[in-house]
Amino acid sequence: MTQRTWFITGISSGFGREMAIQLLSRGDRVFGTVRQSGAADDLSEAHGDALRIATLDVTDVAAIHRVVAEAFASFGRIDVIVNNAGYGLFGAVEGLDGEQIRHQIDTNLVGPIEVTRAALPFLRRQGGGRILALSTYGGQATHPGASLYHASKWGLEGFFDALYGEVAPLGIGVTIVEPGGARTAFRATAGARMGGEPEAYKDTPVGMIRSILHDPTRIPNGDPSKMVARMIDSVDRTPAPKRLVLGSDAYAMIAKALRERLADVEAQEKEASATDFPAAR
Repeated sequence: MTQRTWFITGISSGFGREMAIQLLSRGDRVFGTVRQSGAADDLSEAHGDALRIATLDVTDVAAIHRVVAEAFASFGRIDVIVNNAGYGLFGAVEGLDGEQIRHQIDTNLVGPIEVTRAALPFLRRQGGGRILALSTYGGQATHPGASLYHASKWGLEGFFDALYGEVAPLGIGVTIVEPGGARTAFRATAGARMGGEPEAYKDTPVGMIRSILHDPTRIPNGDPSKMVARMIDSVDRTPAPKRLVLGSDAYAMIAKALRERLADVEAQEKEASATDFPAAR
């Protein structure tokens, strides 16, 4: 097993914390970020110099570039960049305010773009590396009541899908990770961050998302430990898998969305061609 050094945003909870634990337990090194100082002190105490932590809010672009440079300076080389930090903003778009909207996009989309921009010069100079971007099946499929969350993740997928081909000639691999529901604190956190609930949406599919997020009987199938293990294993695959689907629900939702989208496109083949200039004779 090859020892690697990883840069991971958001190691205080969820997938980020589980990934740090698995990597450190097998002898890899981790430079992790947390939003609140002290949020991962227990990991530092357990793993010593193999783990280095910086406080970072991924909406702070200047801080991102400073911390990424610090990470490469600390360890000399970073093999894998993991864009993990993020959260879900749910509710009717009419119930969200401008600050909530900007914070969702800045955290889930602009943050990973800036982390990647900051890391790419280092990865190029060292001759390669791997980038993982944590998306969701909601990066390809949608639910009413999650419009801003989907906007951030569809944007994320567009960026990293294009980046895949952009940096492959430089020896840098890119993988978009698309988990389904997992037994982390994601739903509880999302439920606490929801926007207002306009009365008009109360009995619509949008209104149902509030009860779903607060229903303790709705337990996700996804095992975070197994999902993270698959993410880690993907780094050994060459070429890098462009997408990594995790969970039976993720597979079902993505497959259904793609089939429906393709059917919609194929039904318009003649109409689409009708807008061309006539073929040259």
